[in-house]
Amino acid sequence: MKFAYADPPYYKQGKKRYGEFHDEAHIWDSKEAHIDLVKRLIEEYPDGWALSCNPANLSWMLIDEEIRVCAWTKTFHQIRPTTVQFAWEPVLLYRGRKDHKRKPMVRDWISGVATKRKGLPGAKPDYFNDWKLFDRLPDRLFSTPWILIRDNVFLISKL
Repeated sequence: MKFAYADPPYYKQGKKRYGEFHDEAHIWDSKEAHIDLVKRLIEEYPDGWALSCNPANLSWMLIDEEIRVCAWTKTFHQIRPTTVQFAWEPVLLYRGRKDHKRKPMVRDWISGVATKRKGLPGAKPDYFNDWKLFDRLPDRLFSTPWILIRDNVFLISKL
């Protein structure tokens, strides 16, 4: 079995936020790169995967009916000049382990304070990494240090 987690730069934020860290960060400034990633995850990781993304991009990222949208809600967020504030981040979930008798149950949302000025932009806080949602993916997927996820690096596990 193969599972994956992806946390790419938001659409149109690659060069702006990650250009100094990676020569090819600009690739994520196109919709095609994000759609190609979702297609690649579906094709190469049919057992399950999770992907963090921007709520503004959901309408074109949900390309398969099996993709479920979960939510990371942020209790403190940056105030932007818009009427409705973005205070959550979608986590797309595709397949994974099914355990209908699991106790305690796992919610499709988690809430807490976002990480500020820790690691690369978009770094996830420890409580996000401990979210039981990821129990739907095998435990061994995350045997690699969490810093890899926080730094937007693709994690892949072969079981």
